[in-house]
Amino acid sequence: MSNVIAELKYTNKHEWIKIEGGKAYIGITDFAQEELGEIVYVELPEIGEIFEADDEIASLESVKAAAAMYNPLSGKVIEVNESLEDAPELVNDDPYKNFIYVLEYSNPSELDELINADAYTAFIESLEE
Repeated sequence: MSNVIAELKYTNKHEWIKIEGGKAYIGITDFAQEELGEIVYVELPEIGEIFEADDEIASLESVKAAAAMYNPLSGKVIEVNESLEDAPELVNDDPYKNFIYVLEYSNPSELDELINADAYTAFIESLEE
């Protein structure tokens, strides 16, 4: 069973979101990293770039697949996890500690579109059936 953290928000595309003030820390879920397998490369977004919700923003490559990451909230990238450039496997080690990027989000109403841990757990259980 995949680890799901109660205080985070989630998307049905397997991103997690941690809100702190006007910033959103964003990464992939434990379920997503398990599905991908050993991650060998993370393509990070550029700091200062502005994205809309649902835009493709980053990608992860594993030994068995490549996966696009979709931005859950509109806003500007203000930080990326540069340690993933040299050590992409950190996402496998602890996907919740190793965020991919930080967004200064611009549309707080989009937070209402995110799902809570219970809803995300039910969603991934439905995929495993």
